[in-house]
Amino acid sequence: MANRPMKFSTFHLFHQFAGMSAPEVYGYHVELVELLEELGFDGVWLAEHHFHDFGTVPNTLTMLAHLAARTERLRLGTGIVVLPLRDPIHVAEEAAMVDLLSGGRLELGLGRGYQSIEFENFGLDLAESRDRFDECLDVLLGLFTTDDFEYRGRFQQTTHPLTLWPKPVQRPHPPLHVAAISPETVRKYAARGLPILADPAAPFARIAEAAETWHKTAAAHGVDAGDAELVASRVVYVAESDERAREEQARFEAAFDRTRVFLAGNAPIDLKTGGAARSYEYHLERLKDLSAEKDFAWNQLEVIGDPERVIGQIRSIQDMGYGNLLCDFGSTRQMPLEEMKKLLKFFAAEVMPAFR
Repeated sequence: MANRPMKFSTFHLFHQFAGMSAPEVYGYHVELVELLEELGFDGVWLAEHHFHDFGTVPNTLTMLAHLAARTERLRLGTGIVVLPLRDPIHVAEEAAMVDLLSGGRLELGLGRGYQSIEFENFGLDLAESRDRFDECLDVLLGLFTTDDFEYRGRFQQTTHPLTLWPKPVQRPHPPLHVAAISPETVRKYAARGLPILADPAAPFARIAEAAETWHKTAAAHGVDAGDAELVASRVVYVAESDERAREEQARFEAAFDRTRVFLAGNAPIDLKTGGAARSYEYHLERLKDLSAEKDFAWNQLEVIGDPERVIGQIRSIQDMGYGNLLCDFGSTRQMPLEEMKKLLKFFAAEVMPAFR
């Protein structure tokens, strides 16, 4: 993996900060995406969220269809499609259409979601999310790879044999990536040869373990993982000096209103008991006391510092077995457009050439 060029993509939550309208949020990110293409980034990935201003893109594939017309080269990623909330037949059709409109540039990131408020408002039980996800994944893969596809599951059924039409450009389907937080999830989808999108809240040591687990499990199940591209998601900030980067990190943290982001309904909580929803115990456990350790984010979580330090951190991630760094330059940190553009230009000029 270390011998391959590292790819650089960006993550866009489309968080609606106080004082911004939804159209302003969309305009902000569309303008950034057009700049990213000019700067030589490899891709953009969008988050899906519902019912609150934490994220204002309820359908990532719709937004990517728009971005396909505004770009020519960037890979267009879903980060993620929350499969249990969707009809997998519609997802397959929409994904094929975006792949066609973009000339084969779609990256399909998939996950089971975690926000109680989203599942409750769709009338679904969060505790069923894993089983629903697996059935939706089976249907999605079946439609991409099999004509006259039929399926009978607990949650998903076809009434007649189905053939997906039109077909995507990329065959048999756009690259798939499964969001993975727990070791169990990493092993489960490695056995099927599905690359992971690693936990953005996990420290470096834990994502290194995830990559090692993925490759070992894939090999044990006879999966040819030579072309697999694992994706590491990190908060990224680069400045002229480490001191300036530390100052900016402290400034962002001081201005970060966690109550607007980490509401009870935004976490994987069983709203009846107040505890972790079934099968989300690991999800909540991993977040405990992370901020209590001094310099935790600086040393173990974020890709941050001057160009030399950031390049070294990215090389470490590359050595772990990741081929695509999904850079979160400020999804929950309000930054004026021109300031964000300056940051992206600095990263593209001072960091990315070391990996080309």
